[in-house]
Amino acid sequence: MKPYVANLMNALVLIGLSFWGPSITALIPLFIGIILLILTPEVRKENKMVAHIAVFLTLVVLIGLIKPLLGVFERSDTTAILRVCIMVLSSIVAMAAFVLNFIAAKKNKAANTN
Repeated sequence: MKPYVANLMNALVLIGLSFWGPSITALIPLFIGIILLILTPEVRKENKMVAHIAVFLTLVVLIGLIKPLLGVFERSDTTAILRVCIMVLSSIVAMAAFVLNFIAAKKNKAANTN
């Protein structure tokens, strides 16, 4: 999957599922999702700086979702578990797409210098 597609998908999931949450803290992924959505055209153009910012924000989301994930499991709230797990999975897919792209770019650069 192309990084910009994964980033767009992750942004839309974060935005969409943020409205499903009952608390004001559920809006944090909304704001990060909006930023990721704004960054998507530059990620598509393979702007390295913007791609690294998107990766950083995706990592922040992943880390930030750990506590809510543990909390919804404690409450046994099936709907919230589903919502948070989808956001975590979406962020993991986006992170993997970025990392795999970075590795491929590094290999291509090394192959072209030899």
